[in-house]
Amino acid sequence: MTSDVWLPFHADEIDGLPEGLNYLFWDGDQQFPANPADCAFYVVPYMKPPAVSQRPMSEMASVRAVQTLSAGVDHVLPSLKFLRPGVQLCNARGVHEASTAELTLTLILASLRGIPGFVRGQDKQEWRSGFYPALADKTVLIVGYGSIGSAIEDRLAPFELARVARVARSERTTARGPVHPLTELPSLLPEADVVVLSTPLTESTRGLVNADFLSRMKDGALLVNVARGPVVDTKALLAELENGRITAALDVTDPEPLPQGHPLWHAPGVLISPHVGGPTSAFLPRAKRLLVDQLNRFVNREPLRNVVLTTGA
Repeated sequence: MTSDVWLPFHADEIDGLPEGLNYLFWDGDQQFPANPADCAFYVVPYMKPPAVSQRPMSEMASVRAVQTLSAGVDHVLPSLKFLRPGVQLCNARGVHEASTAELTLTLILASLRGIPGFVRGQDKQEWRSGFYPALADKTVLIVGYGSIGSAIEDRLAPFELARVARVARSERTTARGPVHPLTELPSLLPEADVVVLSTPLTESTRGLVNADFLSRMKDGALLVNVARGPVVDTKALLAELENGRITAALDVTDPEPLPQGHPLWHAPGVLISPHVGGPTSAFLPRAKRLLVDQLNRFVNREPLRNVVLTTGA
């Protein structure tokens, strides 16, 4: 029997897909392309609300793999309980590193060099010259040193930094230097001029950036969030922003999308981008390469890449 594969792209737009599978297009439409019970490989629609991504999962009695097109998997985790044991959940490691790291550098440089103020000045035909902070000679702390955190450091390398400090869930050593465990954050935060959040959203990182975390950041430091909005306690962040002690550049917020009238929109020292770290021209070719590789592995019964967890394990 031919296995159904649900794709958020049309199969004829992807070169190299293996034969022997029944490819069905579904990008979150109200109507399913077939019975979800017959789906063996589910590619989760990209940038759709969790309710959309999870909607067919409770009926996927035959699914063997769930593939997200995002680095994070938090938007599908609640529905894993409906799946049989042995289903592999895979993320999109390798797809978003380049574009997310690019945006991180954009947010850092734009915030430090005063670009938002220049744009507002241009709107008013005002010449806002003066001295602004440089990235050179700064200390940058990367919280969440996985593949995206590493890609961010790749792009920081030419900027003549004083130091890059790295933090992840567990301690390890890399070619660039040590990666500190989360338990060492309190001692690292006071030394950082720029704190970059690139950690996945888990129970241990939800609300990680709370009042205590923020109070340990040095005066004038910049917080950059390219992770997930709920990693940061928005109320605590607003308190620090409104007293002008730190600044922030946020690609993600809590709540998200940020509603009209929310105080974050007009908080002093904040640059907001609308969760655009991943959706760039770099996404599609990398996503297609990942799917071709994964589905060839699936057909040939080879180990899948990027397995985050296996249900029932």
